[in-house]
Amino acid sequence: METSRRQARERALSLLYEADLKGVAPSAVLGALAVPPDPYTVDVLGIVEERSDEIDRMIGEAAIGWEVDRMAVVDRNVLRLAVAELLGSDDVPTAVVLNEAVELATGYSTDESGRFVNGVLATLAVQIRV
Repeated sequence: METSRRQARERALSLLYEADLKGVAPSAVLGALAVPPDPYTVDVLGIVEERSDEIDRMIGEAAIGWEVDRMAVVDRNVLRLAVAELLGSDDVPTAVVLNEAVELATGYSTDESGRFVNGVLATLAVQIRV
């Protein structure tokens, strides 16, 4: 059974959340899994890990008044996931990346998270996908 991109994003978010809480790289969490996730999940996690400093810097600059390490854990990882998609998944339309990220934030974080994530990503999408 093939995993949908939406399911792959949800899985990626859960793995990023776990890695963040444990203070380890996403690859360490992936390596501990008995069954590897969907290839899209693995690809996006690889981008987050390989470009983590750049991604966090971009998020920090776009989220005026917010430090990345002070954001809600879910919000921070939704943003990392979406920025990784914007940077490395040219086949996914920008609007889809933003909509999916807002849905993840709304579904798994606070009532205000969807608006926050949308605002940060709208700024970054213009910079990343010129």
